[in-house]
Amino acid sequence: MTINLFDDASWTSLRPLTFTRPVADLRVGILTIAEKWGSYLNADFGFCTQDYLSVKFAPKPNAGLFINGSVCPDEALLNAVSNLKTGEALYKKEVVIAYIADQHNLKAVKSLKPIEYSRDIVQIVYPENIFGHNPAEIRKDFKLLTQGRTSASISSTNQLLGDDIFLEEGAKVECSVLNSGYGPIYIGKNAEIWEGSLIRGSFALCENSSVKMGAKIYSGTTIGPNSRAGGEINNAVIWGNSAKGHEGYLGNSVMGEWCNIGADTNNSNLKNNYAEVKLYDYESEKMRNTTLQFCGLIMADHAKSGINTMFNTGSVVGVGANVFGGGFPPHHIADFSWGGAAGFDTYKLHKMFETTEKVFARKDVAFNEVEKNILTKVFELTESYRRF
Repeated sequence: MTINLFDDASWTSLRPLTFTRPVADLRVGILTIAEKWGSYLNADFGFCTQDYLSVKFAPKPNAGLFINGSVCPDEALLNAVSNLKTGEALYKKEVVIAYIADQHNLKAVKSLKPIEYSRDIVQIVYPENIFGHNPAEIRKDFKLLTQGRTSASISSTNQLLGDDIFLEEGAKVECSVLNSGYGPIYIGKNAEIWEGSLIRGSFALCENSSVKMGAKIYSGTTIGPNSRAGGEINNAVIWGNSAKGHEGYLGNSVMGEWCNIGADTNNSNLKNNYAEVKLYDYESEKMRNTTLQFCGLIMADHAKSGINTMFNTGSVVGVGANVFGGGFPPHHIADFSWGGAAGFDTYKLHKMFETTEKVFARKDVAFNEVEKNILTKVFELTESYRRF
């Protein structure tokens, strides 16, 4: 089977995280949304997304099944999608979940036969939904990935609590405490947890990533592939190819790809008056009430922070921003900003590219024209937000 996952209005409300990717490429749980659907349906997948992203995230030809990239699958929803026939569209109220047609055209979906889905769906509409749904999505992905399989052996140097611990081939854990009594713990291929770490599930460490010595990681946390994590982390999602390797607190947060958080960087996730947290909204250019009491840092791809950076409760850091210096920077740090509490300048694109090329080289990845063209387009799209 071949499927295409399409962006709906969530692509707009999920900015800045989606400036550099389709919605279905967001990691929630262990897998990205696209990988979840691909695994459930045993399908090859492509994307119907913004034109400038399509060179990297291309649609698959001859795919008759189109699925909303903001909707996370489960077994019940899988059955409903699998039962769709040509000319039918599956809805949850106004949300188009999936449809079968010759080509992707959301306007034309109205002409298809509507099928109403009666059960609840998990939809990622705002950035905070990612860490909000992460504990449950880790549980679902853990079952999907490990059912009928046997874990690699776990060293006797560890203290194990509970039975929901799974190591892929090449994974290593030594002299650490793994508590799966509150949720499963998944350690990906060639991933490593260093000595003295304290891990409470639900937790996912994806392939080729590492947790450094003495880390304290709480429930609902995902460390994506090719990443490094340390210090104290609680209910946070790090997508991949990123580093939060030092002491400091990251909580109720999302950290994109190719990001780095400097030593002793902390984010607040609870206001001093315990009020509901607001996040910057790119569409209205105003603060949007999340209705959450706990909400920390939303950091888009390629963003960096220097040592001892202090992020306010409900901070949004845009693509390619470089934040440093003393004091609290503002709640919204525009894409391609350079500076901190003392003020910002534009992070010139050629300067940002020089850094990015070095970052990619450390992972043996080529910083090619496709990546440069996407970032150039994002730089243009976000110009109006840089009001220095």
